Amino acid sequence: MIAIINVVAPVFALIAIGYLSVRYRLYPAAGVKGLIAFVNNFATPCLLFQSMLHADFSRAFNPSILIPFYVGAFVSLIFGSLVAHKIFGNRPGESVASGFSACFTNSVLIGFPLLQRAYGDAALPVIFSIIGLHAPLLITAATVGIEMVRRDARPMREVWRTIAIRSAQNPLLWGIGLGLLGNFAGLRLVEPVEAVIGMLAGAVMPAALFGLGGALNEYRLAENWLQALAMSGFKLVLHPVIAWVLLVPVLRVDAELARYAVLLAAMPTGINAYVFATYYNRGVSVAANTVLLTTVLSMVTVSIWLLILGH
Repeated sequence: MIAIINVVAPVFALIAIGYLSVRYRLYPAAGVKGLIAFVNNFATPCLLFQSMLHADFSRAFNPSILIPFYVGAFVSLIFGSLVAHKIFGNRPGESVASGFSACFTNSVLIGFPLLQRAYGDAALPVIFSIIGLHAPLLITAATVGIEMVRRDARPMREVWRTIAIRSAQNPLLWGIGLGLLGNFAGLRLVEPVEAVIGMLAGAVMPAALFGLGGALNEYRLAENWLQALAMSGFKLVLHPVIAWVLLVPVLRVDAELARYAVLLAAMPTGINAYVFATYYNRGVSVAANTVLLTTVLSMVTVSIWLLILGH
């Protein structure tokens, strides 16, 4: 539990600092949108580019590990979207954004250090194989989904054209695409360029968490706590349960290998769910509260998973 607290506490502390800074006017509320725009359009694309450029894709295609993890993620995305629409009455675009918060894992900020601390370097190949595909698959799927539901009875040809245009304009997907191209081409950046990209990438987490905390002043958990709690349930319970069932009883993957993917699936919602919601201005409050709830609740649920999987 102490190890989990040591990892999660700094994340929650940055959110709290952002919240209190805006609440007590130490940071201007008007500056929060500009900060999030910086994260969306500059820092996060650099982080995604850097991750894709340096990823080792020779390890990234183990179907017995990847399929269970991503089946769980996509089921959570679909169920989260349906529940948001059918039960909570969200509009279609807001429903997809809510569903995205039910499936996108905080794999880098919390998952990587926690699994390394729990299981050592033996967990790293599995972690990197999942992380290497995580943002490209889920962000692309959510982008296609949110464009599809906003078609407004237009012909499908026009919808796909809109998706292509919006994808081309999406700086997050630019970061992913350019990083993949650079990786396959064996691109090596010169030191000044590498340093600039690294500095921008390093700004993502503190800026995004601070901005998230500041933005929470606009929302009240009481307004949508039940929906955020439902999305949290999909992320913290449904996703890892599906991964475990497919990995162990179905595919009979070795338990010591399977537990890395299952525990990664049990991590809280990643900050990119909030970034995605702010980019489309859909379901922002649900995404923000889901990030908060899953981060706090994961201190308990991850401890339970560690006990179940064997630590």
